[in-house]
Amino acid sequence: MAKGAAFDVLVIGSGASGLAAAVSAGRAGARVAVATKGSIQSCNSAKAQGGIQAAVGEDDSPEVHADDVWRSSHETANRELVEVLTSEAPSAIHWLEELGVEFTKENGGYRLARCGGASRKRLLQVGDRTGHAITKALREAAESSPNITFFPNAPLQELAGAWEARCGEHTIHASTVVLAAGGRCYAEAAERGELSTNHPGATGEATRVALDLGAESRDLDALQYHPNGGAWPPTMQGYSIPETTRAYGAVLLNAEEEEFTDSLGPRDVVAQAIVDEVAKGKGVETPDGRPAVWLDTTRISAHDAELSLPYMVRRYRAGGIDPLAEKIMTYPVLHYQNGGLVIDRDAQTTVEGLYACGEIAGGTHGRNRMMGNSLLECVVFGRRAGRAAARH
Repeated sequence: MAKGAAFDVLVIGSGASGLAAAVSAGRAGARVAVATKGSIQSCNSAKAQGGIQAAVGEDDSPEVHADDVWRSSHETANRELVEVLTSEAPSAIHWLEELGVEFTKENGGYRLARCGGASRKRLLQVGDRTGHAITKALREAAESSPNITFFPNAPLQELAGAWEARCGEHTIHASTVVLAAGGRCYAEAAERGELSTNHPGATGEATRVALDLGAESRDLDALQYHPNGGAWPPTMQGYSIPETTRAYGAVLLNAEEEEFTDSLGPRDVVAQAIVDEVAKGKGVETPDGRPAVWLDTTRISAHDAELSLPYMVRRYRAGGIDPLAEKIMTYPVLHYQNGGLVIDRDAQTTVEGLYACGEIAGGTHGRNRMMGNSLLECVVFGRRAGRAAARH
């Protein structure tokens, strides 16, 4: 594209939230530009495995879902944003199905799992590659839209008022901007000398651009460790073992093969319990000297593994370990930025005309996110951001 291209909406990022915003804005009639740091396919969303939450079970409701989010956040989440998230979850699922996502079914309905911190089974899955399926469907919808233009390999470098953005070699003018560039956990892990589940693009520059423009933030210090990072073999280090392993029966064990925590507790509680157990000298050590505990995946049935964990099983078997026949080693790994830019219910930041959705935004999860709510947040607030930005 030539320099100085003009659009109604500029979206920064092509993960699930950015694609949901772009598709929604395009369907509202806006001319949309999507600028990405790398390729269109490069994002954290596609790596999300476990699933997406929605209160679709007969014993569930958006209100119960909201209560679970509130408790898991330790009462730090924005209740208004939580209620938007959970009330629009079922419609978000139906929208994804209209785009071609085929959630795993069983006995005539959705195959639902209970995830950490949840009081009901409400996690929908596409095997254990749910994020891949969702981003693929959203990307295909965006690529087929005549209203959406992609600018790959065009990282956001500058953003000025009246919305002039320098993205790589391009100067893009837009009436509104949607920031959907994710968090900073890859960069944070590199600074700390730790492993991370994140894609190398998760380095946080877009957040700094927004802060320089005067946007307010909250809980930026609240970074989440995934309780079950792969610890061994080396090919699995930094891999986020799906929490659905624990939903389908796996439990955490110390060196004496004793359970030491509720394996389906909130993420931060479980992660801290693992760290504490190792600190007590009750952990195990990987062959290359890393700390770990056991995740007893032998308790997962072959049926559950085939339906909901096929990718995880294949990866471990390729590394010489059969997780259905032997326990695997695990230790928390840096995973997610809980906080971010302050937004309202339409995903607008405190700067007029500047929107944020997905991991770059704060408030929906407070200081601790439940599994399965990140993909949901991407879709619910991505759609809202796109529609609002198109209307602005």
